[in-house]
Amino acid sequence: MEFTTLTCNLLIKKTDCLIIALGHEGNENPSLTAIDKATGGLVSRLQKSGDIKNTIGDSLLINEPSGLAAQRLLIIGCGKTEADEQSFLKLTESLTEKLIKLPIKSACIALSSLTVEGRDQSWAAQQLARKLAEGTYLFNPFNAKDKKKPSLTKITLAASSRKGLDRLKQSVEQGKAIANGVNLARELGDLPGNICTPSYLANQAKKLAKKHPKLTCKVLSEKQMQALGMGSLLSVAAGSVEPAKLVILEYRGGKTSDKPIALVGKGVTFDSGGISLKPGAAMDEMKYDMCGAASVLGTFSALVDTALPINVVGIIPTVENMPSGNATKPGDIVKSMSGQTIEILNTDAEGRLILCDALTYAGRYKPKTVIDIATLTGACVMALGSHASGMLSNNDPLAAELETAGKTSGDRIWRLPLWDDYDKQLKSNFADMANIGGRPAGTITAACFLGRFTKDYQWAHIDIAGTAWNSGNNKGATGRPVPLLTEYLLAQVKQ
Repeated sequence: MEFTTLTCNLLIKKTDCLIIALGHEGNENPSLTAIDKATGGLVSRLQKSGDIKNTIGDSLLINEPSGLAAQRLLIIGCGKTEADEQSFLKLTESLTEKLIKLPIKSACIALSSLTVEGRDQSWAAQQLARKLAEGTYLFNPFNAKDKKKPSLTKITLAASSRKGLDRLKQSVEQGKAIANGVNLARELGDLPGNICTPSYLANQAKKLAKKHPKLTCKVLSEKQMQALGMGSLLSVAAGSVEPAKLVILEYRGGKTSDKPIALVGKGVTFDSGGISLKPGAAMDEMKYDMCGAASVLGTFSALVDTALPINVVGIIPTVENMPSGNATKPGDIVKSMSGQTIEILNTDAEGRLILCDALTYAGRYKPKTVIDIATLTGACVMALGSHASGMLSNNDPLAAELETAGKTSGDRIWRLPLWDDYDKQLKSNFADMANIGGRPAGTITAACFLGRFTKDYQWAHIDIAGTAWNSGNNKGATGRPVPLLTEYLLAQVKQ
């Protein structure tokens, strides 16, 4: 999708569809006033008759509006009070859905008619570009006859003044970059497990690195991981014919002396549960158990597209968890790269087993911060549903920065406690720790497990089990938390 940001006279702007928002009560909207006057008071009459209501997402399409050069006029409601971030994102999602369905190639949005409480136009422009570009995503490698690409390819964001236009353009480019990252993560998540294997993920990382001179990629084999002592990670792959991989991406956009930010993404390309086999119902959705890895790749895509002047390392442990005669069994004890031993009481608690070795490996970079992203626990789904990702951290400033990034991007997180009281649930009679802590507080005890491998640096864990994909009729990957992670990286540049 092509975006243009400019100033123009909306009355004579030639476009397939002109979009104007009603705006909240008390909001001065010269653009709306001008359009109302040019159309002979049409907008005012429609409001008075109740044909268009100023509620978020409500809209009315007018074909060949008299007095305007546009072929269509789409009037949208923003609510009677000024929208907050979440309300605005709901509005953009509703607008995107409407525009994608229309038989149009171009659209012009009056950016000045859209206001958000506490945010400037550049923020609104970024979110509009992001949501509209995300709306073009179409997963159709296997059912191309049933889906058609939207005809909309050109979007103009019309600003009221040339002042700040360069910043608006930059924000639009950032929005597009985030959307491209989101869509990459969605595509990887939506691919079936027989295609998106650990080797496939590794090849996608290599493919991404080849496109950008500041990005490099290396992939460690099982033999190399064995030499490093990654017994915990390799124990998960023991039952599968698919070889495990450890993917390492290095983006060098900052100074050589700058400590990198490390992103670690869980990449279980299919999770049967292993010997602790999952129920058959909805097991197909376990192809999404690599969405943490997908979000790291999506974030790196956005990172290189925005050319941020920072150093970032991406570490993706990727495996397939299957039952077989070689599979790890409940009661087995493995030794992690850190030297700590783990009693595996449940082979379906495998994500933490691959992450702990990857987190130990991350320490080699002497990172500024480490953030791991994982579809880790069903308990997080029960606690937070699909609205917010769970977040736990050993560093309050880092947690606060991530919470702010979540609010700014609309990709929200909720912090849970990481107390010693919960850590005690991981006690084992036979090893340094067990890989599960019982049913109570499952999200927290999983993070406590990871916390035993992150003592040497600032760390946050993001559990995306409830936010990484949608179930039911709208089944599919969401691309979260690419917006959150990218916004966090953008904020590091602004500091």
